Amino acid sequence: MKEFKAILINELIKTMKRPRTYIGFGVITFVCLMLQAAFYKDGKEILSFVTQQFENVFNIEGRVLNGNLICFILLQTLIVQMPLLVALVTGDAVSGETASGTIRFLLTRPASRTKIVLAKWLAGLFYTLLLLIILGIMALVVSRFIFGEGDLMSLNSEGLTVISGDDINWRWGYAFLIAFLSLGVVASLGTFLSCILDNSITPIVSVMAIIIIFTIIGMFDLPSFDVIKPFLFTTHMISWKNLFEDPIPFQDILISIVVLAFHILLFISLSIFYFNRKDIQS
Repeated sequence: MKEFKAILINELIKTMKRPRTYIGFGVITFVCLMLQAAFYKDGKEILSFVTQQFENVFNIEGRVLNGNLICFILLQTLIVQMPLLVALVTGDAVSGETASGTIRFLLTRPASRTKIVLAKWLAGLFYTLLLLIILGIMALVVSRFIFGEGDLMSLNSEGLTVISGDDINWRWGYAFLIAFLSLGVVASLGTFLSCILDNSITPIVSVMAIIIIFTIIGMFDLPSFDVIKPFLFTTHMISWKNLFEDPIPFQDILISIVVLAFHILLFISLSIFYFNRKDIQS
């Protein structure tokens, strides 16, 4: 246990020392501040344009443009981009050291290859968690400070849903947990491809290519695609939005959690299997 702890700490230090690690932190902070400033200046005009179609049906009162709505918008915007930020760090966790030759030195230590892969994977998950913590602070805490609190009015496939401000904090908590699970799949996929490929760029590009392909498949309502959609992890990466429906489709959320967890276990198992059989000397 001490041996694995030492390896994990070493991987965490290496992760936090790399300059590319802080690209994600900077991107999230900048995008949140940029959009918050834009909504602070022009948000009321934009929102009135969206809500005017509902004003003939019912009266809209209170502070619609609030921190909860801004957080919902920011989460929708950034959760699509964050897989790239995760892949930038996890995509070369193994392949980067393989290309530089330092992986051979690492394998001279008494630790097993399985422990090395798990340590690198956990370091990637830790980085993913930090990204989401920063997103939570910037998107929710800062937005509430600037725009105040209030009920969340969101549009979904069923129409307009209004979530009471007193009934929303627990939804945000679970939404970020599901988002972490979704990005955990990306981190696990990045680790797996990093174990297979021997240069630092190809795994990163491959992760994004897979996500783009799966996302395109999910965009089209074709019978041949409908068969495989439920099994694609990208289909379930936006399941956090179901928490802001009324009533909440708990069964659909549970299915998404199971599918995402299955992909994480699949990718990390394949990573361990392949890395234990990989010829580092060739």
